[in-house]
Amino acid sequence: MGMRTRLELEAFERHQLAAYAQKSAETAGREHSEPQHPFRTEYERDRARIIHSRAFRRLEYKTQVFLNGTGDHLRTRLTHTMEVASISRTIARALGLNEDLAEAIALAHDLGHPPFGHSGERVLDEMMREQGGFEHNTQSLRIVELIEKKYPRFPGLNLSWELREGLHKHSKFYDPPPDRRLAADGGCKCPSLEAQIANLADEITYYSHDLDDGLDYALIAPRQLAGLEVWCESLETVRTQFPKLRGKELSAYVIRCIIDRQVHDVTATSSELIHQADVQSADAVRLLDSPLIRYSPALLAANQKLRRFLYEKLYFHSRVSNVNDRVCMMLRRVFEAYIANPKLLGTHTAQRLRKEGLHRTVCDYLSGMTDRYLLEEYARLFPES
Repeated sequence: MGMRTRLELEAFERHQLAAYAQKSAETAGREHSEPQHPFRTEYERDRARIIHSRAFRRLEYKTQVFLNGTGDHLRTRLTHTMEVASISRTIARALGLNEDLAEAIALAHDLGHPPFGHSGERVLDEMMREQGGFEHNTQSLRIVELIEKKYPRFPGLNLSWELREGLHKHSKFYDPPPDRRLAADGGCKCPSLEAQIANLADEITYYSHDLDDGLDYALIAPRQLAGLEVWCESLETVRTQFPKLRGKELSAYVIRCIIDRQVHDVTATSSELIHQADVQSADAVRLLDSPLIRYSPALLAANQKLRRFLYEKLYFHSRVSNVNDRVCMMLRRVFEAYIANPKLLGTHTAQRLRKEGLHRTVCDYLSGMTDRYLLEEYARLFPES
C-alpha cells in the first residue's frame, strides 16, 4: 500500500466527510506561513503540537475538582482533557465531521487553567481585576499564540485558524480571531461544528465524571440522587440488566450509561438540527445565529438540574471548599510576593516584564504552575507558615 500522503488524506476528507465538515485542505491557514507536511494534515499537526507542549504536560498535576495528589483515582485536568477528546472524536465521527480538528480543540481547551482549578481561576481574576482580569479560555489562547516557546521564528505553537477559533468560542459565542475572509461579510456568529462538539463534550465529561468522583470518595451518596432524572433513568436501566450489581460497581456502571446516553442524545439531536438547517459548508455553519450541536430539550433540562445539584452538594462540600480556601490563600500570597519583588521571578519570565507589564507577567507565570509547584513555591517564600 505504501505511505499515505497528505494529499491522499485531504482527498479522503473531501469524499468521506459531510459537506458541512471543516476540511483540512480548506483551512484559513496559520498566522506564520510554514511549508505543509508531506503525510500529515494541518489538524493532525495541530494535535501533535498541543500534545508535545509543556502546558499540556503540566495538566497532569493540575486540579480538576479535588486537589491534585489527594487520591490515586481522582481525575486531574489531564485525564479530564483526554476524556473530552475521546467523546469529541466519537460524536464527530458519528456526524461525519473532522475528528482530528474536534480532538485537537478538545486537547487544547483547558491549557490555560491555573493551579487549583476554578478556585484558582477566581483568585487570579480577582488579583487582575484592574488589569483586564483572568479567564482560562483566554489564557489558553495566550499559551498557544504567545507563551509556548518551541519554534525559533515565532512565539506560540502557530496553530491553524480553525483550532484557535475553537478556543475563542469555548463556552461563549464569541469573538473570532482576525484575518478570516468571513469578517468582511459581517463576521462569524458560531464556530465550526467540530468546535461546538468539543464545547459540549467538555460539559458531558465535566458533570458526569465529577459525579463519579464525588460518589467514589463518598462526598455524595446515591440516595441523594433520587430526584435527578439523569441518574434515575440510567440506574433503572442498569438494575434491569445487572440486578446483582452493588456499591461502587453499580455507581461506576451507571455513570458509564449516563455518558453513553448523553452522547447518543447529542448525536441524534444535532443530526436532526443539521438536517433542518440544510447547511452545505463549514462557513455556512459559522453564519448561523445559534449552534447546531445541542442536547434535546428534555436532556438539557435534566442536565441543568444535575448541574445545580453538583454546585450545591459537591463543589462547595466542606471537604472540597476547606482545602480550596487554604490553597487559594497560598496562591494569593505568592501573587502578592511576586508583585512586591519581581526579582523572585525566573530570568526567562522576567524578560517579558517590559512588554507584558508586571501584573500580566506574574499572572502568566502563576497560571502556568502546577498545584505541586505552587505549593513548593509557597513553602519557599513563606517557610514560617
